[in-house]
Amino acid sequence: MTFAMMNQLIKILHFISWPVFSGILIAIVIFQFVQIRQLREFQVQFAESSVPTLSQISFSEAIKKAAPSVVSINATTVNVQGVEQTAQDRINFYLGERESLGSGVIVNSEGFIVTNFHVVESLLNMFDTVVTLQDGRSSPAKVVAYDESNDLAVLHVNMDDLSPIPFGDASRLNVGDIVFAIGYPRNIGQSVSQGIISALNKSDTDDPADFLIQTDAAINPGNSGGALIDRNGNLVGINSSIFSESGSFEGIGFATPANLAMRVMTELVAESIASNPGYLGVVTGEVLNAETSTLFFGTPEVRGMLVENIELGGPAERAGIEPGDVITQVENTPVVDEESIIMEFQNKRPGDRVTIQVYRRGQYLDLPTTLGFGQAMVISP
Repeated sequence: MTFAMMNQLIKILHFISWPVFSGILIAIVIFQFVQIRQLREFQVQFAESSVPTLSQISFSEAIKKAAPSVVSINATTVNVQGVEQTAQDRINFYLGERESLGSGVIVNSEGFIVTNFHVVESLLNMFDTVVTLQDGRSSPAKVVAYDESNDLAVLHVNMDDLSPIPFGDASRLNVGDIVFAIGYPRNIGQSVSQGIISALNKSDTDDPADFLIQTDAAINPGNSGGALIDRNGNLVGINSSIFSESGSFEGIGFATPANLAMRVMTELVAESIASNPGYLGVVTGEVLNAETSTLFFGTPEVRGMLVENIELGGPAERAGIEPGDVITQVENTPVVDEESIIMEFQNKRPGDRVTIQVYRRGQYLDLPTTLGFGQAMVISP
């Protein structure tokens, strides 16, 4: 190779070296930029995964959200404890009372509470039930319906400022999900236990809500009928029973899915409303005539039923009716005798709103009233 050719080759290599070198530098810069961007994306993803999503709240907040909706239930049940035949045509039944302690869940602002049937169970269907809220308020409760096969019962209370529980979807539960059981175990006040979904015991039916939730969250005596909530404070089950050979909790508890419980409750309440007359919650006495009107009020013109007493917390008390009032009119129907007032309420249903006119200290008052559940009572002189 001649010197001229060598010199030409050097010039050519010198000419192309700078573009190649620049290209290599650009490639290195681009590669580093991509690596830095990937690293930043990873850091953002890691930071987001380290912070709870907006759909999740802390455990304490979840419990605070649901706890006011869980109530204590004290029920006195009456059962046949013995039978004795004292003569060929005579049999004596010996009744006994049994105290039952459990929990319940407020499901709407109208005063309906879901619990287990075995909490308020009685052979003779006679219940004396008192509900106590988390804030300490208490009220008599009426058992309006029950479904023994699903171990569910529906109670109704006449109370204001209730806190219905928010609902979750039990069909979306998975084994391993965190849950909390809220109730009133062993009469020590409201308490909470934590666990997971241990199993979802499906039935042979095609109903997706027909299954039993198994959990290791502690369900002790008194927890029956209480709430099983998810980590966001939403109701997913009604605590019902435990599997135990010792009588104490051994890590196997069961709950009825909230979807099934609410469906059963809706059906039971609809049937109960359709089959029960509206209830006012008063004990009425005699029908006033000119003589008794003059005797009681100094005027012969007052007509109606004298209110002897009212049920504490009942529809009448909430409407403002007082003992000593005279119910003179229900809606547009004057009260002239016992039959007229009974028939007026027989034609109404629980939850109906009526206007009741009463006479009180020389004035006639119109009181809007929401009827409830119960048994009408009239005391004749």
